[in-house]
Amino acid sequence: MISYCMQAGFFQFNTAFGRKQENLEKVRAATRDTSPDLLVLPEFFATGYQFISRDEVADLSEPVPKGETTEFLAGLSREKGIYIVAGLPERDGDIFFNSAVLTGPEGFLGRYRKTHLYFEENLFFAPGNTGFRVWDTKIGRIGIMVCFDWFFPESARTLALAGAEVIAHPSNLVMPHCPDAMVTRCLENRVFSATASA
Repeated sequence: MISYCMQAGFFQFNTAFGRKQENLEKVRAATRDTSPDLLVLPEFFATGYQFISRDEVADLSEPVPKGETTEFLAGLSREKGIYIVAGLPERDGDIFFNSAVLTGPEGFLGRYRKTHLYFEENLFFAPGNTGFRVWDTKIGRIGIMVCFDWFFPESARTLALAGAEVIAHPSNLVMPHCPDAMVTRCLENRVFSATASA
């Protein structure tokens, strides 16, 4: 249970498509003078969005947790003593997932694979197979949704029933309703949330 005032932050920025190093350095620069307890980054924050071919997905996807982006986030979490939730395209063999990872001062803590794919994501990514998960951390119980998961009330409800106190929500919003809808999801479930959109 959260027994103190958690400082949560999100970083939204225009990602440069396909330029991982540039995007990772933007995150490093943005965190140089701040250390929130929890930092939420957008969906596909390091690669940009949107993919138009399976070749692009294959080129930019990475394994988790041994990929460049997850290792960067784990290193930044250790360096700053913070928890980070961020979205990335994950490669698992020949299958690709729209995923989010959780890192902390301890390093890599886990992944969530997006359950509800949006529009053309279905051409390139497999529906998530992790289920909605909650991690018990030193700053509270953190659940994760990715972007279009917000549209379905059951996503947030499942996390709340599993004990989430905060829902981290990496996003790349194209529909106008999400910011208001997430307030509703929080009120419905008596949880906090942090949505970060590119």
